[in-house]
Amino acid sequence: MLTKDLAICIRAVDYSETSQIVTFFARETGKISAIAKGSKRPRSAFDGPIEILSRGKIVFSDSGREKLATLTEFEPVYGSPGLADPRSDFFVLNCCYFAAELMNNLTHDYDPHPELFDSFLHFLKNAEQHKTKHHMLAALILFQLGLLREIGLQPILNYCANCKTRYEIRDTRYEVYFSSSANGLICRDCEPSFPDKIRLSKNAATCLTSLKQIPEATEETLNEIEKILVRHFTELLGRPPKMAKHILSG
Repeated sequence: MLTKDLAICIRAVDYSETSQIVTFFARETGKISAIAKGSKRPRSAFDGPIEILSRGKIVFSDSGREKLATLTEFEPVYGSPGLADPRSDFFVLNCCYFAAELMNNLTHDYDPHPELFDSFLHFLKNAEQHKTKHHMLAALILFQLGLLREIGLQPILNYCANCKTRYEIRDTRYEVYFSSSANGLICRDCEPSFPDKIRLSKNAATCLTSLKQIPEATEETLNEIEKILVRHFTELLGRPPKMAKHILSG
């Protein structure tokens, strides 16, 4: 049975001298892994190797969810949003690779999330515009929080995840922490019960409780938030994401 879909490549590895195993996140199908036979040949049906972040129309034959699908067609859509080359800026490229890595590690095979696909596509479209590091980091943070929400792991950011006390932005005496084990913000009274907590600056806490402020945050605040998210993803995955070091050192 042949299936057609619109997809973004989130992983590609060599299988042999001429073939690849590629992982796509498809809009209607979800994540799929397929063998692209002969894709590395100059005159293959795929017009050369399939690269991470490439987007296009795919046709694949699914031989059962326990086995690799077989990719039969891949038609890149260069004229559509999401595929302009971000490679002129390494930080932008690393952010895109990091987003692809998270998509691969946090989604399940054949579990479609059309809204997440659209969000990822929108994120790549922003990357095309060669924005500043500040804007790219803000876009990455919002994408990561949207990813967590879409897969059902949205952290609690409006009140203490333990006692439900709301964070008051105007109260300068209020201390707030983030805890992965609590999956959200923790107040001063509850923080002793969570050894993994990280104290947040007032600016970072304010941005996390009001996400619309993230694009206007300082780069220092964005870096603080990203470090917290990387630590949170590390806890969720049981290991640090490979691309995280390139984001934090960028």
